[in-house]
Order: sequence, then C-alpha cells, then structure tokens
Amino acid sequence: MKFMNIASGSSGNVSLVMTDEAAVLLDCGISLKKIEEGLRAADISGKDIDAVVITHEHSDHIKGLGVLSRKYKVPIYTTAGTIKGINECRSVGIIDKSLYNVIGSDVAFQIKDMTITPRSIWHDAYEPVCYSFTDGRKKISVATDLGNYNDYLVKCLSDSDILLIEANHDIRMLEAGPYPYHLKRRILSERGHLSNEASGRFIRQLLNDHLKTIILGHLSKENNFPELAYEAVKQELMGNQYSKDARDFDLHTAFRDRNDDLYEI
Repeated sequence: MKFMNIASGSSGNVSLVMTDEAAVLLDCGISLKKIEEGLRAADISGKDIDAVVITHEHSDHIKGLGVLSRKYKVPIYTTAGTIKGINECRSVGIIDKSLYNVIGSDVAFQIKDMTITPRSIWHDAYEPVCYSFTDGRKKISVATDLGNYNDYLVKCLSDSDILLIEANHDIRMLEAGPYPYHLKRRILSERGHLSNEASGRFIRQLLNDHLKTIILGHLSKENNFPELAYEAVKQELMGNQYSKDARDFDLHTAFRDRNDDLYEI
C-alpha cells in the first residue's frame, strides 16, 4: 500500500491512499489545482482516482469536491448526514447525485482490492466518520476532527502500519489566543478537536510492533506549531513498551499546504 498526505490543517485536508489496483482520495478540502499537483507527485492524475471518501461536510474537507467531481466524475462515498451537509454548502456547487454512495459506520466497503471501513467519531457535524484502509495485508488509518476518543476507536484503529492522527492545538495557545470564547469552548469540547497532549495519549494506545509511520495532522495555524505538537506527542509516547525513541515510529507533523512524502508499506 501507498499513502501520501497532500494537505492537512485547519485550512484544508486531502490524503491519497493506494493499493495495487485502487487509488482513493480521503477528503477534498483544497483547490483542484493543488490536489492535481499532489497527485502528480505520486505519478498519477485525477483520471486515476477511483473514489473520494469524505469524513464530514466542513469546508476544509470538501472545498474542492464540487470541482473535482464535475471534472472527473469520481464516485463519492460518505454518510447520509454528510451528504445532507454537502448539499447545504452552496460554495461547493452542483454535484451529480448519481456520484453519491451512502455508507454507514462500521460497515466496510470495497474499492477494487481496497477495503475501507468508516468509524463514528465525535465532531460538530451531521454524521462524521474516520477511516481505515487495508489491502488485506497492511492497514492505514486516518482520524482527525476528533473531540474525543474511547476504547471503540482504539480497537478500530489498532494494528495500523501508518497512522495520521489529529494534533490540532496547544491548549495554552488556544486559551490565550484571539479566538472568541464560544469558539474556544467549541474546540475544547468533546465535539471539537484533540489537543497535542490528547493526541499523544491516543496514539500511545495505538502503538504496535509493526507501526511504521505516525503523522500528526490537522494542526491549527493559529493555535499550534509543528514543533510544539511534535514535542508534546513525543513526551506522551516516552516509556512505551515498543520503543524508547519516538523517532523509531517516524513521528512527524504533516505539512499544511504541500504534500508529504509518498510512503510505501
């Protein structure tokens, strides 16, 4: 399997997952031009995309979906609630309803040789989910926009070979920053976003002896720095049973506005 983060942050999110036969985009929250630039870095084009899976309807996850769907006619897989939210977003424009495929939490579906499983998450959206992808041998999991996590999510995302997990904000930066009070409360709530420390505690429960890469994603531009996220998560991972050094897991932060490396497992 192959994985590449094309963009991850409060301003836009897109990832690419590939198997021997399938190429799938996870979310579509940046312009089509930037998506196509990312795809070229993986030596493919929009014509090679077999499906787009969407986590939820917030603009930083669907901004480019309308343009991409109209140009490439790519099937869209997401929950009924998210489809409702997309249809209410005027900036996305018209999307051919025949492209929609309704999925449900905990019900796996197939795109060629790729099995995709959506899982329910806490977030202030209609029916948000995160996803795991597998070819039957390797597993990639991506979970952002999490207000919280529990044993259910730990079990669902365990045994992954690559993880992209949200580390959205530094709590002190958020509390002292310019956001209005109601927005701060929303971000800190169980339907908001994971802090750096909470991300580290979550990831610690997902560690295993074959985990190759941990990517910290969806960092806030206003309330976080990559260095802060990295150090906070590294501290939470210290003393784990698998490695004394978080660098053994290739721990790093995702780029907000350009693609990461293409990882192959």
